[in-house]
Amino acid sequence: MSDIASSSFVRRDLLTERPAPVKTTGFVGLVRTRLFNSPTNILLTIVGALLLWFTIVPSVRFLMVDAVWSGKDRTACLTENAGFAVGACWPYIQAKLPQLIYGFYPEAERWRVNLTFILAVALLVPLLVPRLPAKGLNASLFFFAFPVVAFFLLHGGGIKGFGLSWTAGLLELFDDSIIGAGQAVLGLSKTSAVAPLLWAVGSFIVLVGTAISWLILPLIWLRDQIQGAGQSIWADFAVTTAVVSLIAFGLGGGLRTGWRALASSIVAFGAIAIVIKLMGLDRGGLPVVTTNLWGGLLVTLVVSVTGIVTSLPIGIALALGRRSTIPLIRIFSIAFIEFWRGVPLITVLFFATYMLPLFLPGNFTVDGLVRALIGIALFTGAYQAENVRGGLAAIPRGQGEAAAALGLSWWKTTSLIVLPQALRHVIPNLVNSFISLFKDTSLVSIVALFDLLGSLRASFSDPKWSTPSTAFTGFAFAGIIYFIFCFGMSRYSLFVEHRLNAHRRN
Repeated sequence: MSDIASSSFVRRDLLTERPAPVKTTGFVGLVRTRLFNSPTNILLTIVGALLLWFTIVPSVRFLMVDAVWSGKDRTACLTENAGFAVGACWPYIQAKLPQLIYGFYPEAERWRVNLTFILAVALLVPLLVPRLPAKGLNASLFFFAFPVVAFFLLHGGGIKGFGLSWTAGLLELFDDSIIGAGQAVLGLSKTSAVAPLLWAVGSFIVLVGTAISWLILPLIWLRDQIQGAGQSIWADFAVTTAVVSLIAFGLGGGLRTGWRALASSIVAFGAIAIVIKLMGLDRGGLPVVTTNLWGGLLVTLVVSVTGIVTSLPIGIALALGRRSTIPLIRIFSIAFIEFWRGVPLITVLFFATYMLPLFLPGNFTVDGLVRALIGIALFTGAYQAENVRGGLAAIPRGQGEAAAALGLSWWKTTSLIVLPQALRHVIPNLVNSFISLFKDTSLVSIVALFDLLGSLRASFSDPKWSTPSTAFTGFAFAGIIYFIFCFGMSRYSLFVEHRLNAHRRN
């Protein structure tokens, strides 16, 4: 014990002071550890600061400091009248703002555009907030009910029939196309070297068309009887409601479990009847505003939102088709994807606008904006298919094997297990395509559709606002609008990605 006490050590002098540790947090820590911690970073920091100084400072001076904020015409934005070097001419934007938003939409009917924007925001915001309930109902209203209501609000017009008349008309058009093709083949058989073969093929096609016409004859007769009545729309509506409700009742389980499906169908058709009555669609509806009068931000949003919403289902279907084990489906999907990815969007717009009507029957016309929307949806869907296919390839095979071991079908395995994980992996790629599509909507101006940039260029021709800074002000305003939408989509995609990848956080 004494040996231990004698060998103990007790320090009697204080240690010399050591320097305080280097601060690595806050602004000082950022500067010390990230910006000036090496010669290379010092050089890059100086170059970056100079770039910001020579870009942001002049932009702020142009947009804010040297800008003119009030005036009635171009004289307010001239240097000799303002007394200083004039920057942005914001009175020009104030005067042309209705044209930049609505295009040439009639001023008395612009409340319809405003109401459409309000409905879109009212349905989209609850869909984007994860904590709000009733996502299924909200999604059904936004993706199915809202496009129909928006069409009748923006375009106007009414309806002359409902599901029965529409189905009969489509079947009749399809039957006429088949019979017409058969008659064309019969006409070729009169001057061809293989006349017997063409005559046999044409006769067979005409026979098929005739058989189809006999099959749809009761439906055509019922449509004609309904249209001959006084209230053809509501009679057609009642028949459609009864048929669809009975089908939903049968598919839902019949007398055992089909009552819920029947009630949902009746409620849905009741809501449709209320909308028809409120909008007066049975009496001609609102005044028609043709799409050649649409323009500005309205066209940009219509084209981009329609392309975004429709391209993703098309891409998912093509991606699944490309991985299919059925050769016909796989070959068709591959050919479709490679064809549309190998053609420029400008070519697609030209074909959809000017050449597509040449391939349609003489009594069938498609609106110019609708043709552009179809072309953009198919073009973007091909790109989305490759994004989705990349996500599907990232899913381990064991996921599908485990689902098969549990007895799940291919549809349930794909929709409940494989596809949700695949889409979660490719959220950045999908949103990148959406942002690119939103900016590419400016290409519709080459097919006589005035989007935001098209309306902006048209406003430059007004001599009342012809100043040296008018063009710069207009493009700066358009750039701010595009940045707000694209930056918003980017930040929301990061939020969704972070929320869905909660299991991977450290």
